[in-house]
Amino acid sequence: MSSVSKFAGLGLVDPLMRAIADAGYDAPTPIQSQAIPEVLNGRDLLAAAQTGTGKTAGFVLPILQLLSSHPAQSPHTGRPRCLVLTPTRELAAQVHASVQTYGRYLDLRSTVIFGGVNINPQTRSLRGRMDIVVATPGRLLDHVGQKNIDLSGVEILVLDEADRMLDMGFIHDIRRILKLLPAKRQNLLFSATFSEEIRRLSAGILSNPVSVEVAARNTASELVEQTVHLVESHQKRELLSHLIRKHRWEQVLVFTRTKHGANRLADKLSGDGISAAAIHGNKSQAARTKALDQFKSRHIGVLVATDIAARGLDIGQLPQVVNFELPNVPEDYVHRIGRTGRAGSTGSALSLVDAGEMKLLSGIERLIRRPIERIHTEGFDAPRPGPSAAPGKPAPKAPPRGSRFGGRPGDSGNHRPAGRNGRGGGSPRGGRGR
Repeated sequence: MSSVSKFAGLGLVDPLMRAIADAGYDAPTPIQSQAIPEVLNGRDLLAAAQTGTGKTAGFVLPILQLLSSHPAQSPHTGRPRCLVLTPTRELAAQVHASVQTYGRYLDLRSTVIFGGVNINPQTRSLRGRMDIVVATPGRLLDHVGQKNIDLSGVEILVLDEADRMLDMGFIHDIRRILKLLPAKRQNLLFSATFSEEIRRLSAGILSNPVSVEVAARNTASELVEQTVHLVESHQKRELLSHLIRKHRWEQVLVFTRTKHGANRLADKLSGDGISAAAIHGNKSQAARTKALDQFKSRHIGVLVATDIAARGLDIGQLPQVVNFELPNVPEDYVHRIGRTGRAGSTGSALSLVDAGEMKLLSGIERLIRRPIERIHTEGFDAPRPGPSAAPGKPAPKAPPRGSRFGGRPGDSGNHRPAGRNGRGGGSPRGGRGR
């Protein structure tokens, strides 16, 4: 069966089918197969899927069809018919790119607005007829305050990565935005996980929703090979450089907890002769975009990121993720490693864990309900329980099997994750980026 006929079974119209064929997609993913018909039927939707499962197309495709099949009766300047809210700039840009890709044969207009860039071009884009606006909450409210946008005509509201928006402290902004929307509208809430907090939020927004969940809560893709390397803290950077060279990794996404730590690690890797760049909330949007583009095009081999990149970074065929430091919140581990093993591809996720992170590791293993295989590299011994060895001193020998560190051998700046204080990724209100 051709890709066209497989998507046609979902009820999509010819202009969308042409765009899908142009994009080279073979068949709808499970989340697309379940979500698209429900959205086309006008139902409110509460949908959860692992990252990389195609959920963006799961709402973009039917929204484009709904809007094109029922043109606005009296379009107004700066009055969108669909509003998509996302937690980060990168995710907003990528959702908008999907709108443009799938809507290329339709007469619909869209724009994206987020912080960290000059507001004037966004203001100009809102002065004409507008069908779809993709936005981060903070910058959207800036435009509302300047009367650049009128939300009274929104027919469809999408909250994308809703759990991350709650994590990043956007709940008050979301409530302010909801008050500006018409009461009668279709609501779609997409999330990587179904937390109890998400269910409470959905109860106040969605009306008799269809619930779609294509994977168990807080589970990592089975296509991702997960391993843990127990190592002294002061040996982590040396080990990472060694593994990159030994395995000839050409594209590695590395996660740190802090912005300063990301900068420091990228500088040290560069000093080791490994091309690297850092991406985090304190970087300008231009710098973040440049680093991501260089990484995607393989002009740099290592992208060091804080948790701002755990959602919204769409990097095709990314083979390797490394947790240089474990996240303080176990769910963020699932989001981080979800950057690999996407769209049916396999991937590998390695975590470098020191003695002080063992409780974090235990929490992650409880969350995903499975132990993560321990591996070992000669010359890099696992620390003993207790304080790590001081820099410059030899690391103690690895503990025997069955010790607190467990596992079997094989080869292969700390603070809260970005956004936990309500200021996502270090930039005020997540979307502004001053």
